[in-house]
Amino acid sequence: MTEFNVLGDSAGWQSDFERRLTASHLAAGLDDTATRRMIEETRGKLGGWTVAGITDSGTRVGYVAVSVEDDDGAPAGRIGDLRVEAEHTGRGYEEAARDWAEAWCAERGAGRVDIRITEPAGALFDGYGIRGQLRARRIASPPEPVDGVTARPMTPAEYPEWLAAEKLAYVDDIVRAGAMSPEDAARKSDDDFAKLIPGGLATPGTTLLVLEAAGGPIGTGWLKHGHFPGVTYGYSLHIEERCRGKGYGRAAMAAGEQATLAAGDSVLMFTVWGGNEVAMNLYTSVGYRIVEEYRSLGLPRSAA
Repeated sequence: MTEFNVLGDSAGWQSDFERRLTASHLAAGLDDTATRRMIEETRGKLGGWTVAGITDSGTRVGYVAVSVEDDDGAPAGRIGDLRVEAEHTGRGYEEAARDWAEAWCAERGAGRVDIRITEPAGALFDGYGIRGQLRARRIASPPEPVDGVTARPMTPAEYPEWLAAEKLAYVDDIVRAGAMSPEDAARKSDDDFAKLIPGGLATPGTTLLVLEAAGGPIGTGWLKHGHFPGVTYGYSLHIEERCRGKGYGRAAMAAGEQATLAAGDSVLMFTVWGGNEVAMNLYTSVGYRIVEEYRSLGLPRSAA
């Protein structure tokens, strides 16, 4: 019989969890320094997690970690980790642990449960909708330029229109991914942009680009250098809708990679929101690996 026993001492689990998380980040192309920084950020959240051992007839077969946190005034559950040892996989323990975690969160008032996936999870979380992916690629050499496409710095006259469009697109992305209502997403957009780009074009460590082809603008790019040591974060690499389907998406990625190298970084990282399969397919085709994937499910499951 499968049982779940909350651990009084989770140090052994935490050591293994951090080891696995480190391996997945290194495999995605991050270096040791950036990986350590990401692990440190995660470590700061572990104190609020409840860790249970998965046992069968007294034998420990794995662990599951859960929490319930406030999400804009509403409780949201989280499966922080679900791990079954290799010799015990395929016997239903994973499904039992998932169901236990969902019930644990629902009992504490959570209206949904989220999970961050850093390793292949098979079909275990297929019922969870993808809310977003963190992708990254190490840039070993300058990218090949795309014929006819150039990138230049954004001008002060172009900035206000770009800002308004980016804030609106951010709201649309959040809503499409099922993360928030339009009203909550709009408030989050205002708050996040005020924090991320307080000085506009003059914000330190920030590059704002305009992509051009045939003498006119076709898209924009927004990058933050040194997001982690050696890592540039691409907040936005956007191609105008009228220009899509012409290979300009790859040109935008090349421009972002060139700006990353010019700033002294060697990894380009960004988030793609759920529901944007076209972008996901593009990023996969040009070698950007999934560092973390975020999924969620409404609770109770029968109402999802």
